[in-house]
Amino acid sequence: MAKQSELYEFARGFGLLSEPTRLGILGMLVTGPKNVAALCKGLGLKHPNVSHHLGLLRMGGLVIGTRKGKSVVYVTDAACMKELASGIVKM
Repeated sequence: MAKQSELYEFARGFGLLSEPTRLGILGMLVTGPKNVAALCKGLGLKHPNVSHHLGLLRMGGLVIGTRKGKSVVYVTDAACMKELASGIVKM
């Protein structure tokens, strides 16, 4: 059984996944790195909306942004995603 502090962290991570836009972003990033423009186009959403959700995913450690020229390219943090998924097994 997971410790109370671990359960809190897993709940926080799963809370990030409870929003359809964030799930859509992660779904697109699973196929490879993308910038905000590509995510907006793929999801049919506006830049501020996608940027907001990317910020939450970054703060939660689920995605990593790397500056490439004038834009930022995002990828999923595989280690964090694996840790979150392994939390299900521990419960």
